[in-house]
Amino acid sequence: MTSMNAETHPTLRRALIPVYNSKGDAEAFLAYPHLFNHNGDWIGWVTPTREVYSVLGYYVGYLTDEPRVLRKRVTSTLKPRLRPPAPPKRISPPATVPLAPMMKEITYSIVDVLLEEPERLHAQDRGELREDLD
Repeated sequence: MTSMNAETHPTLRRALIPVYNSKGDAEAFLAYPHLFNHNGDWIGWVTPTREVYSVLGYYVGYLTDEPRVLRKRVTSTLKPRLRPPAPPKRISPPATVPLAPMMKEITYSIVDVLLEEPERLHAQDRGELREDLD
């Protein structure tokens, strides 16, 4: 029996996993390792250890099992900026998504990035921290 993957069978596509905020709204989509917004624009990526980085390589938070993007409100150590991977192609997000699963309560020391700080995950051509074009 042979294994099927996207390389040997081009009709297979990576599954898009909706990433929710704490209100239960799907605010992003994960096609591992890339994160996309509602428009299909690339907004970040996830490392194998589930750390989430912006398209500019800045640490944003971590991906939970629910899935949500959370981060500690106060961090004692800052994570170094990483070199972003090559930008993926734009995706076509689904028209409908499943309802959000039941989510654990988060304490005040944790920030729901997609709810409270969505500007941390922006497309390459937007955002305050993007490189100047000079």
